[in-house]
Amino acid sequence: MVHRQSLVVGTRPMKSSLRSHRSSDITQKAAILQSAYIPWRGYFDLIAAVDDFIFYDDVQFSNGDWRNRNKIKTAAAAKWITIPVPKTGRIEKLINEIHATNAQWGEDHWNKVTEAYRKAPHFDEIRALLEPIYLGGETHLSTINRSFIEAICTYLGIKTRLHWSTDFARTEGKSQRLADLVDAVGASVYVSGPAAKDYLDETVFTQMGKSVEWFSYEDLQPYPQFHGGFETAVSIIDLLFNCGPSSRSYLPALKGSSASLPTSPPETA
Repeated sequence: MVHRQSLVVGTRPMKSSLRSHRSSDITQKAAILQSAYIPWRGYFDLIAAVDDFIFYDDVQFSNGDWRNRNKIKTAAAAKWITIPVPKTGRIEKLINEIHATNAQWGEDHWNKVTEAYRKAPHFDEIRALLEPIYLGGETHLSTINRSFIEAICTYLGIKTRLHWSTDFARTEGKSQRLADLVDAVGASVYVSGPAAKDYLDETVFTQMGKSVEWFSYEDLQPYPQFHGGFETAVSIIDLLFNCGPSSRSYLPALKGSSASLPTSPPETA
């Protein structure tokens, strides 16, 4: 039986030691990213491509990023929807310390999402998936983001194990900490997005007997959008509303999988 940890702020499990706990005979892959608000489909393609995914939210919040905002496609254009967060002092806080400043943000966003997608082919089905989260009253940003990501992974049949970075002991050094987190979940391969090439020290991984793979989003193909021409830089909910169960076929990491859409959530640590 999988025991799901509480997402309530301030409750954390006992920190694990940084020691692999799975067989070294099987190649395990891990990815590590900050949580994002209803991320684009490339984020989910990366999750689907690995065995373990770690939400890296005990790092500094940054302005103008994807932590608390994303785009949806409307009849007029792609438009931002943004969870309101404190205007001052936020960049001095960690992502997992940020709370929405307006408890009604979810109702406002759901109204905008409904207006944009109410005529989409799979609106009723995806409404049942997303509306309870939007109207749940949550204000803790990391919890909001993970709640959407877990629900969407479940819908897409993504079985990747999900963790918080705070589930494990903290070590110093940007690349060293990433390598230690990969080791903590028993993985031998770190799968990283291409943006990290500018700062990641791969020798830290090789010295620990691990390798780095660079993930590519080049295989993402256009999908039907009922609002005008194709726009790729939008939230994955655009794909879900437009394609429903066939959304899986537009994530390369899930292509060829014959698994049916599950009703149980992905495994969480």
